[in-house]
Amino acid sequence: MDSYIIITALVFLSAIFGYINVRVFKLPNTIGLMFITMLYTLGVLALSYFDDTLLNMEIKLINQIDFKEVLLDNMLSFLLFAGALHTNYQDLKILRWPVIAFATLGVLISTFLIGGAMYVLLELLGMQVNFIYCLLFGALISPTDPIAVLGILKKAGVPKKLETKIVGESLFNDGVGVVMFLIIYQIASSSSQTIGVIDVVKLLGLEVIGGVVLGLILGWLIYLLLKSINDFNIEVIITLAAVMVGTVIAEKMHFSGPLAMVTAGLMVGNDRSRLKKGSKKEKPSAMSDITRQYVDKFWELIDILLNAVLFVLIGMEMLVLVFKGEYIYAGLLAIPIILVCRYLSLLLPISFFKKKLNFVPKTNLIMTWGGLRGGISIALALGLSQEMHRDLFLVITYIVVVFSILFQGLTIEKLVKKLSE
Repeated sequence: MDSYIIITALVFLSAIFGYINVRVFKLPNTIGLMFITMLYTLGVLALSYFDDTLLNMEIKLINQIDFKEVLLDNMLSFLLFAGALHTNYQDLKILRWPVIAFATLGVLISTFLIGGAMYVLLELLGMQVNFIYCLLFGALISPTDPIAVLGILKKAGVPKKLETKIVGESLFNDGVGVVMFLIIYQIASSSSQTIGVIDVVKLLGLEVIGGVVLGLILGWLIYLLLKSINDFNIEVIITLAAVMVGTVIAEKMHFSGPLAMVTAGLMVGNDRSRLKKGSKKEKPSAMSDITRQYVDKFWELIDILLNAVLFVLIGMEMLVLVFKGEYIYAGLLAIPIILVCRYLSLLLPISFFKKKLNFVPKTNLIMTWGGLRGGISIALALGLSQEMHRDLFLVITYIVVVFSILFQGLTIEKLVKKLSE
């Protein structure tokens, strides 16, 4: 099965399931697509008791897709650039310090809290798992997923300031989370050589600082190119080329591609490049009105298409999981543990910035419930080796992600309304 057929099948399923969702379920697209895909997958499993032809075709399709590579190396850059492009830079600038604290300190604290709690839980369940592997799970499940968050918060009626905090955190903490995962992964994999603090700092600096600097350079180059011409066709292609070339450079230089794309997207979406001459505060405008419309609509379409394919893939991944009773039990118990650890990891940053920035009431509770997990966590879990208890942590991750998107995603709007009464 060649790549074109695989892509065609995924886009076809996305279109069919999207149509069913709009006509029947009327759920937010990300939730609806995954829900319908899971129903479809369960239907295929039920049908396999009579005829397993369709099941075998589905399994063959999924096995030929490297979910980790497709998401982390290909789709993520486009999704993050699109998300950052449509994020209000000025609002984010005001809240930059709490966002940075949530995306760094929050992820670090959450990683160790979840790692320690899961180590104790698995011991109680009679499963002997090294602490370093539990810590690895903590790193992959701690980042909130910007792809899931951006799609759901738009319809949830979250206060603007709080939405900016959650979206800003999600855009940056997945890059930090991936770096954290890679560091712990190297430590867990190095049986013969010891990785010291200096090695960790070097890797962290290379990934994070390198990614941000690359993003700044890309964003500035895009800005200069867009400012020098007025042709919306070429300008759209320039933004697309920048994301694709930037992703390749980040991979070759071992920089954080997600952080590079978020930084570049924020620079291109910066109000400075969107203000026309003649406004109250005259500033240089990189894009004309028509260019701005085409760039926005193009990246909005890219965002919708890739989101649709991603959540169809997440729903279909259940076909290749190794479900065991103890794995499912551990996954269900992990849900409240992860939510509590998320709440605790936000306490320090929120307490520090609360008075200075006038946070809305119950910020911690809303950020905890609105911090959805998604495809990034699954992709990282798929990168684990069998020695790291890949099957166990993959099932736990899948259960947490499904609960996060279906239950938290569907109830965040009700929670916000209830707390605002």
